[in-house]
Amino acid sequence: MAASSFGLILANRAVVLGAIKARDLIDFAVDAEQSGVFDAAWVGDSLVAKPRLEAVTLLSALAAATSRVRLGVGCLATFVHRHPVLFAHQWASLDALSGGRAWLAVCLGGPDSANAAQALEHAVMGVRSEERVGRLEEGIGILRKLFAETKVSHAGRFYRFEGVTIEPRPVQQPCPIWIASNPTGLTWKGGASASEGVVERSFRRVARFADGWMTNKLSPEEFTRQFGRIQALAREEGRDPGRIGGALYHNINIREDRQAALEESKTFLDTYYSSKFSPAFVEGWTVAGSAQQCIEELRRYFAAGVGHMALRLTSWDQRGQLERFLGEVAPAFTR
Repeated sequence: MAASSFGLILANRAVVLGAIKARDLIDFAVDAEQSGVFDAAWVGDSLVAKPRLEAVTLLSALAAATSRVRLGVGCLATFVHRHPVLFAHQWASLDALSGGRAWLAVCLGGPDSANAAQALEHAVMGVRSEERVGRLEEGIGILRKLFAETKVSHAGRFYRFEGVTIEPRPVQQPCPIWIASNPTGLTWKGGASASEGVVERSFRRVARFADGWMTNKLSPEEFTRQFGRIQALAREEGRDPGRIGGALYHNINIREDRQAALEESKTFLDTYYSSKFSPAFVEGWTVAGSAQQCIEELRRYFAAGVGHMALRLTSWDQRGQLERFLGEVAPAFTR
């Protein structure tokens, strides 16, 4: 992947919140592609925990409106809820419709303890919170086989079937499957979020099963350190660590007053996630300030080994922020 690769995160939850129209997301994706700056358009995923336009449906619409940008979901939090055979058919169809541009980043979603809405999401889909890791790992294995083989049979803890062939096949062979996780980042209150054992298992899961790692809320130095751990584990797993990609799912707000940019980002994120994030959390998840400040911070991330920066515009003025990014920040990376 290119050393300075940008993706635009489309705020598909903002449609439910009434901040933008569904058609705006398609227009933003088209503008992103035509700019020549963005290599990917990303959407988020949730069912009832944080409602939004359904991810695969939206990406299918984007496939018809664009021709070059990769189409990513980061992360597919409902992966553990979706039957992998049906989802394999949906995702292979998206890859075929887009001419091989589908980019899948799966994740565990939140635990029941996150909030009542997250617990409801698991309950309504008949999935226990403690099953998420097993379902994710088993589901990835099933997708790998269905994307590449015919007459696939599987007998696992959660799924059993025989003689299944998915057609059409994905254009991409192999079709990329990334894992999104952040066991070491800030919690919304600003503290550490996982024990060392959980961190180790999370990193080894990426090293063993994934084509790449997407994360968030890490400083450049933290990204270098954590991605280095994943690469070392990949080597232990007998894989080439150089073939595992690294991406950051991040926020940006371009404004001359950095503190005002962070405050606007906090207001946006609090509303978007129906939460109340700490200022430290928002600052750790956002490139903010003047165009030059944003350029310098983005350069630090690329120098730290981030291969792809997926950026969400943390302002309700999505159009204005996109224009500022394209006019004031992007030229520093495209000259």
